[in-house]
Amino acid sequence: MTEKLRVAERGQVLEFTFSDLMRYHGPGSPGGVAHAYKVLEQALPLLDPDGPCERREISIVTAFGGPGARDGFEMVTRAVTDERYLIDASLAQPALGRARERFVFRLTYRERSATLVLREGFVTEEFIDLARAGNRSSEEEAKLDRMKLDLAERVMSRPATEVYDASAG
Repeated sequence: MTEKLRVAERGQVLEFTFSDLMRYHGPGSPGGVAHAYKVLEQALPLLDPDGPCERREISIVTAFGGPGARDGFEMVTRAVTDERYLIDASLAQPALGRARERFVFRLTYRERSATLVLREGFVTEEFIDLARAGNRSSEEEAKLDRMKLDLAERVMSRPATEVYDASAG
């Protein structure tokens, strides 16, 4: 696992840890923050092998609308603020199944792009069902919170290449 994500802004290298992203986001969606971290961990070296990328030149398009991922990407790239972050439902891949279909991320930097798709075994159907359920009971909220923490731990405990498949171009 990369200990820190590295980007540049105006000639200065900025480094971000998973803990930094969690402090920015807060406790609501640690799994989404973990996904953003792993996507960036894998994509940044693909976008500029000589790195680091200029943070304000990275664009992100995804089918995933979770607030944890959005905040993780925002902290590192400022893509939300600068309107370089787009949620596009057409990027979803239903053939991957409900648990993975929205976990598709396309990052672009200068002349390069990378598309990352979540591998099997990280998000469960039960998690998706509970996350999408309306009017959850307090017991269901507590269970979902535990599942979010478990998801974050599962994602963060693995190298990014084991969490996401990446293709350049």
